[in-house]
Amino acid sequence: MSVTTILWRRLDQPGHDAARLIEHPDGPRLDGSAVFEEAGQPCRLDYQVACDAAWQTVSARVVGWIGDAAVDVALAADDQRRWTLNGQSCPQVAGCYDVDLSFTPATNLLAIRRTGMAPGQRVAVRSAWLDFPSLRLEPLDQVYARLDDSAWRYESNGGTFTARLLTNAVGFVVDYPGLWTREPGR
Repeated sequence: MSVTTILWRRLDQPGHDAARLIEHPDGPRLDGSAVFEEAGQPCRLDYQVACDAAWQTVSARVVGWIGDAAVDVALAADDQRRWTLNGQSCPQVAGCYDVDLSFTPATNLLAIRRTGMAPGQRVAVRSAWLDFPSLRLEPLDQVYARLDDSAWRYESNGGTFTARLLTNAVGFVVDYPGLWTREPGR
């Protein structure tokens, strides 16, 4: 078992996110806490994502609060990649292998590690995207192109959003231009 931690600072507004990746032989787990402002309200979200040994998301949980409103979301995916949100079927994301939590850069690691691309390779993925603050689960088409050992070209929404992501050795994004950056020394 190995554990890797990271601390990010949000660039587009005040906020931080701390995460850790725990790699078990039977599947990795990603835990974190994001603290930021949403619509003028302080917000704290704790998240946990469990994957199988092939890095396919099997469950995710987000708990916390936005101002005085509680947040409690449970996601699950079965072996046929059928998803539920708080026990309710979500056929719109059937077939997705990764969860993407919109409020954190931590979950970019999941597709990066699952696809195992070499530099020069490109892959299209469809993620089960948990939109925040609506907490709706929607499909999100994404493309990852590995530029070199630590740089990726990321695009979503048919190329309307693009970014050059830099990652560390385990796949955590350390620079997400305009949105997140790793705190120095972390």
